[in-house]
Amino acid sequence: MSCRVCTVEPMRLGSHPPRPPAGRLPAVGQLPVTFSYAEARAAGLSKYGVYRLRDAGVLEVLGRGLYRRTDGPPADVGLVAVAVRAPAATVCLTSALARYGLTDAIPAATDIALPRGTRRPAVAAAVVWHAFDPDTFVLGRDFLDLDGTTSIGLYSAERSIIDAFRTRRTEGHELAYEALRRWLRRPGSQPAQLVRLAAAFSRVSTPLRAALEILL
Repeated sequence: MSCRVCTVEPMRLGSHPPRPPAGRLPAVGQLPVTFSYAEARAAGLSKYGVYRLRDAGVLEVLGRGLYRRTDGPPADVGLVAVAVRAPAATVCLTSALARYGLTDAIPAATDIALPRGTRRPAVAAAVVWHAFDPDTFVLGRDFLDLDGTTSIGLYSAERSIIDAFRTRRTEGHELAYEALRRWLRRPGSQPAQLVRLAAAFSRVSTPLRAALEILL
């Protein structure tokens, strides 16, 4: 009688089990790219199921109780976590001006505004929080798409210039004046529209008008 001997290659130290395809995990496929632990449980995943998927590399942890599928599109996961934790969060000041090419400054942390009185969530991302007046918070507020499913608030170039003038004593006068200079050089810039928006903010119109008279 013959006997076939099968050999099994031993697993190398430090190796990881192959990552199961997301398509074979219906519960994961039902979840958004970024989701909370509560959403995972509601989709039918157990506590240990979440941990196994994390250990297998199917999920990455963005923060306490916050996960992201690794089959999602590339994204700034730090900003994704901020957007999920604080839906009102809005990129502002130097960080917003840098996105519009209105400053050469590269902030080490992202400037994020929340309405004054809003709780600041605990996030792993490097963030500088700013408290803005709730009455004018939505003025000039647009959105920045992060990954096709999640977006975060982003102030317009005009609003960011106004905020730079409004906070020039703490953020520096040069930030405001340089941003205004660059903005005025751009085709389609409308100083009259900028002045109208500035009228909604206290102690901004006078220094802004004075700067415009010098630069125009």
